[in-house]
Amino acid sequence: MRLKIERIVLICAIAGLSACQSQQTEPAARGEAYFNSYGCVKCHAMGDKGGTYGPNLSFIGFRKSKDWLDMWLRNPHSWRPQTVMPNFHLNDETRTALVAYLSTQKGQAWADSGRPWNHPELKGDSVKRGEVLFNMAGCVACHSQNGRGGYPNNNVAGGQIPSLAKVFETYTKPELVNKIRGGVVPAPADPGAPLPMINMPKWGEVLKDEEISAVTDFLISLKPKGGAAKKDDW
Repeated sequence: MRLKIERIVLICAIAGLSACQSQQTEPAARGEAYFNSYGCVKCHAMGDKGGTYGPNLSFIGFRKSKDWLDMWLRNPHSWRPQTVMPNFHLNDETRTALVAYLSTQKGQAWADSGRPWNHPELKGDSVKRGEVLFNMAGCVACHSQNGRGGYPNNNVAGGQIPSLAKVFETYTKPELVNKIRGGVVPAPADPGAPLPMINMPKWGEVLKDEEISAVTDFLISLKPKGGAAKKDDW
């Protein structure tokens, strides 16, 4: 009987050690579990699974840095006071695991189902296809609906990510394609202050040229709204 008890204790100890090692070596897996258990999937989708109230996060690890993700999860309202995302008051371990998980998301969530903007029914409508891509890939999370802008960024002129509603006035289509493909690092308003936390990534690393072309067609189709666009905005 004593030998049996000792074997059970040994098995439990090994299981506990394995769990501990797993916690130390697989933060992204723990982050995924937190993402589901905290109900993030009710508002945000990964691929085609999850809610649509908030931005699709399938490219979040490509669009945003780990530093920005950590800051946002620590207190979303410190970055954007009017956001509807609640402050979950996450502890350090949970927040770190979530950042690890989110930072791995670079479009692979659609590997099985296919990217929604490539569905056959959109192939003949480049503008509509570009709009779906703009929204589903997460461009909307920085540039807002229909590219109207207004979302914050630190240490940039005006403190906001620029509107795209009038880029058609200042850029040709090839110029826009090159901007999107190659990304944009905004110039700091104050060279002595911390650099802007949000850059437009090099979408050419994860999107095909014909996908970027569709986004450009969508941007060119936007009706004039807001103030005049400037080339320095991008």
